Parts: sequence; structure tokens; C-alpha cells
Amino acid sequence: MKRILLVLLLAVSVLAGVLVFNAWRAQPLATKVAFVPVALDEAAMAQRLSAAIAFATVSATPESPSLDAFHALQARFAADFPRVHAQLAHESINDASLLFRWNGRGECAPLLLAAHQDVVPVEPGTESGWTHPPFAGVIADGYVWGRGAIDDKASLLAILEAVEHLLGEGFVPECPVYLAFGHDEEIGGTHGANAMAELLHTRGVTPAFVLDEGGALTQGSFAGLDVPLATVGVAEKGYLSVRLSARGEGGHSSMPPRTSAIGRVATAVSALERNRPPAAISDVQRELLRRTAPHLPFAQRLALANLWISAPVVESLLSASPITDATLRTSTAPTMFHAGIKDNVLAQQAEAVVNFRIRPGDSIDGVLAHVRRVIDDAQVEVSRYDDFGTEPTAPAPWDNAAFNSIDTALRRASPEEQIVVAPYVTNGATDARHYAVLTPNLYRFAAFKLQADELATFHGTDERIAVAEHARAVRFYIALLREFGATD
Repeated sequence: MKRILLVLLLAVSVLAGVLVFNAWRAQPLATKVAFVPVALDEAAMAQRLSAAIAFATVSATPESPSLDAFHALQARFAADFPRVHAQLAHESINDASLLFRWNGRGECAPLLLAAHQDVVPVEPGTESGWTHPPFAGVIADGYVWGRGAIDDKASLLAILEAVEHLLGEGFVPECPVYLAFGHDEEIGGTHGANAMAELLHTRGVTPAFVLDEGGALTQGSFAGLDVPLATVGVAEKGYLSVRLSARGEGGHSSMPPRTSAIGRVATAVSALERNRPPAAISDVQRELLRRTAPHLPFAQRLALANLWISAPVVESLLSASPITDATLRTSTAPTMFHAGIKDNVLAQQAEAVVNFRIRPGDSIDGVLAHVRRVIDDAQVEVSRYDDFGTEPTAPAPWDNAAFNSIDTALRRASPEEQIVVAPYVTNGATDARHYAVLTPNLYRFAAFKLQADELATFHGTDERIAVAEHARAVRFYIALLREFGATD
């Protein structure tokens, strides 16, 4: 017995030593990149962003097809960025999207910078809740306010500002650069980014990588992390909405059946909420945690540096928050429920819609199979809502020159002494996925530092971007374009 206890004690000691050694060995990635100040007229750049926000470029739909606001915005671009329009070849795609080509010194694999001109609408009746009118582009308290300030006009203007600045210096990139500005990202990107991707595909264009909106620079978004975290999207979740419907006999509410149409659908929705797709820490998340671990207190570092044994505990902790839980699994979100016409009349039909954001590794077919298996009721019809859906994208590499150039450019544009730059999976869809026909190297990042209250304005009330952060984004694109050429 003593021998067994000694063996057990030795095994525990060895295990403890391995865990502590792994935590000690977790060191910040070596970076030798220093902030490079670039003289910019931040006030003038804020004014140009303000002017762009004032054009209400709400995504055009078949019900509201006018492109007048987009044409007016593009006329403003031509006036504000004369070198870009004079020196870069450019064309209009589907009468609203813009595609520019900046010739390089050589014909090596190009860089494609993407952004979108369209914005989501402001919900009717909520305008009075805005500190400043949503389409006024007011500059106040160090911010540019208005719909599209974050999503996505600040990135679009930052790209144009950077190219205009570099053209003024006489700079010519080593390889060609494409600028692709879609006009319908918020409603799927079919006529914008998808059309531009197909056009470039027919022309044989194969970019070294594509950079679109997606991640951002945040502070305080990861418990225990005191330095800014820059999350670069290397993949994005898929999208699927599922309709659940059931029929009943109807009639007077005084003589209800044992199970009603509403009851069946409600039971189905409840079953899906209780039986969500399983959680798992993906390779992308493992890399994010690996890069974050060295900057955390020892207890957290101990867990994250030893995921081979601590993964179940880490999964449980991450699942406790809706924000981090959504990164672990295909998410389940009931969003609509329709039934009934009067309080004393049994509904003859009930319908609910459940939205799923599909993690890489899952699929649309897999989600539909999961829904049918969990509900297990032949009287509840399961179908795709409006036939729209997108598969998750495969992760782009984060150990290559493309990712490193994004990392380097951010550090050159940022005065912070330390920044953690890590890959992640974006929960929302972007235009980037359309360019998968050109290259697997699709990245998603907007070089702004956003506080929690600013992140909350994304698609919401009081959307705004700090003037200083817009300038950081301009410096980022300047640094990236100067860096580009070593990424092919």
C-alpha cells in the first residue's frame, strides 16, 4: 500500500511540475516592431468621414432600389480623394460597387483591401434616442457620430486616406493592390462583393490575401488581460435560419385540445434551447488562448497553457458568458414567433424562426439534421427560412507572411507598448467570404480600439468612432501597404 501511495504521490508531483513548467514556459511572442508616427491631419480626416456618414447609403433592396445616395457618396469620394481617382484604374460594378486597381512595380500576387459602403437602417421611432442625428455625421467630444461610423465607413475612408497619402509621397507598391468597396454587404453582398469576386476570378486574379472588416482592438474584453487584444478574423461562422411550423384544428379556446399548434412549436423551440450543439475549443481558439495566456495572472495562465488536461474546465468557464459561449459552438437563437388572431380563438397555425450561427466544422445540413433529431415530432415541419444560408468558412492560416504583415502594420500604427494579436472566428458574416473563389487567405480586421460601450453601438443607437482611432486605422493601412510585397 505504501508503495502504491508513493507512486501516486510521485505521479501527482510530476503532473504538477509539468503543469507549472508549461505555464512558466508560456511567454509573450517576441516582437521588435515599434510605433512609427505618421503626420496626419486628423481633423480633416474626421471631416471627410463625417461627410461620408451624411449620405444615408442604406442597403438597396428590391422594395427600395434607389442607388442615389451611393452615387452622391461616390461623387464626394472623387472630390475628397483626387489622386486615388486620377491615378488608379477604377470601375463601377452593378452601378454601385467600386473596384480600384493600383498597379505595382511588379506583377506579383496582389493585395485586396475590402470595405462596404452600405449601412443598416435606423429603426423607425428610435432616432430621438441618438445623442446626435444618425445621418448628420456630427463631430463632438472626440468622436465622429452616425450610422456607419464603425460599420463600415471608417474602414472604407481609412483605406482611401492611406492610398491618397501614399500617392502624395510618390509611393508605388511592390505588387498590385485592389480596393473593393461593395454596396450590399448588409443584405448578403450578392450584387457587390460576390459580383466583384466573380469578375476578378474571370480575370485570373489570385490575391496574396484579402483583408476586410471583422475583428478589432479591444481593452478589457478578456478577463484578466491588461493589454489590448487585437482579434484578426481568420474564419467566419455560417448562417442559417430555420422555420418551425405546426397546424392545429382551431376553434374556441373554451375547449382546447391536449396539444395545440402553439404548444407544439413552443415545445420544439424549448427543446432546441435545452439541447444546443456541443461546445468545443477549436484550433483557432487554442491559438488565441495560447497567445493570450502569457499576459494573464498565473492561475489563468496555468489553465490555458495546459489545455490538454484543462480543456473541459476552460470550456465550462467560457460557456458561462453568452459572448464567449458563442465562440465555442453553433449558436441557437429563437428570433420570431407568429401565431393566433384573437385571445379566445385557438390558432390554426403557429410558426417560429430560429437563427443558427454555424461554427467551422459544422454545416447547414448538419444543423438541419440536429434540429429534426432534437425536435423529434413529425407534426412540426422543419424548413429553411427564406432559403438563405451560408456555410462557415475554412480558417485561413495564421503562421504565414500575410498574417504577420497585419500584425506588424498594427504595431507600427499603435503607440501601445504591448498588444496581443491573435486569430479568432467572427460570429457575423462579412463580404470576405465571397473572395474565397480567389484565395483561401481571407482575413477580417478593423484597426480601431473599441471600448465596451462603443462596441454596443454596432448596428445600434449612438454608433460612433473616436477621431484618434480613425487615425490609427489610416496609419495601419499606410503601414500595411508599405509592408506589402514581402507577403507573396
